Amino acid sequence: MPIYEYECKACGHRLEKLQKIDADPLTDCPACEQSELGRLVSAAGFRLAGGGWYETDFKTGSKKNLAGGSDAAAGSSSKDGAAA
Repeated sequence: MPIYEYECKACGHRLEKLQKIDADPLTDCPACEQSELGRLVSAAGFRLAGGGWYETDFKTGSKKNLAGGSDAAAGSSSKDGAAA
């Protein structure tokens, strides 16, 4: 479930709420109790942690470590002739 940020247009109170995607947005401010609460647009919290599954998984042989080796430049060019 995503965490949504809200701000009251009347008093400026801000809060975060864990809600289902299909849940109706909140409208009543818990601080001033007016119906001026609006949902904010914010960046999602996303973090990749660990040994780099995105770099090493599903690769075999010499393609195992493209980001750390001298093959990184060669990895950016396409072998089928399409522009990268």
